[in-house]
Amino acid sequence: MNLANLGLSGLFAAQQRLQVTGHNLNNADTVGYNRQSVLSQTAGATGTGSGYIGRGVQAVTVQRSYDNFLYRQLVRSQTEGAALVSYGNEIKQLDNLFSDRTVGISPAIQKFFDGMEALASQPADPSARQELLGRAESLATQINDATAYMKRVGDNINAQVDTTVTQINSYLERINDLNNQIVTAKGSNPFHEPNDLLDQREQLVSELSQLVDVRTIEQDGRISLTSAGGQMMLGGDKVYPLHAVRSAQNPERLVVGFTAAFDQNGQAVVNEFREGALKGGSLGGLLAFRSKSLEPAINSLGRLAVGFAHAVNDLHRQGYDLKGDAGLDFFSVQGPHVVANSRNSTPGSMPAVSFPKEPVDPADPSKGYTQPVDKLTGQDYRIEKVNGQFQLRNLTTDTVSPLSSTGVNKIDGMDIDVSALGAVSSDGDTWLVQPTAMAGSSLSVNIKNPQDIAAAAGATGTANGDIAQKMAGLRNEKVLGEGSLSLNDAFGQIVNRVAVQTQQNGTAAQAQLKLIQQNYAAQQAVSGVNTDEEYIKLQRFQEQYRASSRLIDISSQMFDTLLSLRA
Repeated sequence: MNLANLGLSGLFAAQQRLQVTGHNLNNADTVGYNRQSVLSQTAGATGTGSGYIGRGVQAVTVQRSYDNFLYRQLVRSQTEGAALVSYGNEIKQLDNLFSDRTVGISPAIQKFFDGMEALASQPADPSARQELLGRAESLATQINDATAYMKRVGDNINAQVDTTVTQINSYLERINDLNNQIVTAKGSNPFHEPNDLLDQREQLVSELSQLVDVRTIEQDGRISLTSAGGQMMLGGDKVYPLHAVRSAQNPERLVVGFTAAFDQNGQAVVNEFREGALKGGSLGGLLAFRSKSLEPAINSLGRLAVGFAHAVNDLHRQGYDLKGDAGLDFFSVQGPHVVANSRNSTPGSMPAVSFPKEPVDPADPSKGYTQPVDKLTGQDYRIEKVNGQFQLRNLTTDTVSPLSSTGVNKIDGMDIDVSALGAVSSDGDTWLVQPTAMAGSSLSVNIKNPQDIAAAAGATGTANGDIAQKMAGLRNEKVLGEGSLSLNDAFGQIVNRVAVQTQQNGTAAQAQLKLIQQNYAAQQAVSGVNTDEEYIKLQRFQEQYRASSRLIDISSQMFDTLLSLRA
């Protein structure tokens, strides 16, 4: 090894270091880039009588400054952060809907009862009757509008689920493509890592994780991706795409399906993720908001509508109008909504589900009936057939109640009759029962003529407003929650629940943001590009390059000196 070769090895090493430093500087702001550096080692030494004389330096490889633990920690925190942001963006809409209690449903309830009290004091006054009908219409409209608004939010969730699933599939394809490039690169250059390709793949996984929580497994240069629940999304070189599909249980919901297999024609066999299986990321946040906030709010407002309508109707039917006729229902409201699972063995078979009717006086059917709905929970249920027996599952608490196959089952404010299903159903068949989901949008005033308001207790026309007074007394009566909630309490419960969820989400999001910032700082401390540091390296490697060049120059001068001595 002569001086020229020593200079040459130093020249090559300095050149590579300068190139890598320049690469770092160029990508200082590239998202997902990990700082690179040249790993070098001595080129060895030649043994001489005077000892071993070094042969210079050689570059071994280019290495990323990468810590897998810090990377995963950052991705995990970003996944949870994206879910909180997504949830928070949606629940703010509900909070805005219910936050102002000076307008909307609560004051409309008060005005209705104020109008009823005015009628009780002047039962024959046409203007009082007309005013009451106007206030009843206003209340029904407020509840209709609030429910319609929440339904539109639900439609928007469906659209976002569809869009997010498309984005996820795009990421899966791109990650699969990078898998192939990395395997090819490692095959052609097995002793070195394709650092930039690895960075790009990890950045895509990071971005995918902000859409939905995924798990990665690396083998032979490829990474496989599964959902948090273990469903395959990318395995080997095959993508198992997700699907946005109408729920077999509830077609109003767009849910996420996974590719369970491929049939003989290469078509995906799609199964639905179970409720709660997809977590994290913006998709997890959307699904959590729908199941934990939006649908409970719709159900609760529906329960309020049912409780209000039935409490008023039960009294109004006992009264008499100005013509002396018995009162009709003051309000109309839809009863329980039942949907058969589209995969049932006999799709058209349906159970009979209704609100109970109880006679005012069992000994005298002419006195009419009442429909007590105080036991309604505002939750959804599923009728299931298991081992030949029917059962009712509360979808919020997951509690199960057995159902008799003969006669009416009275559970949670509902009359359920499954006797017609026995011969036309099979194990595994299910029916979704939504007692109050449709009530808010269906509430309407059934009485159109002021004369038809049955304010009097007896068929004496304008004699008294006793029934109106009783209806006005419903303002503070506990008609819901098994006698624990007045109508105002029920509405306040909805408002407070949404407000608490909004506040909890906001607090959690702020804490998560700080955690993300901390994890990002820790990751960048290892992998980030510090331009000041790179600048200093640039100067150092430049000096190394000059010094190595000088070695070659000196070698040349020495050779010339020897030649001159010979001459």
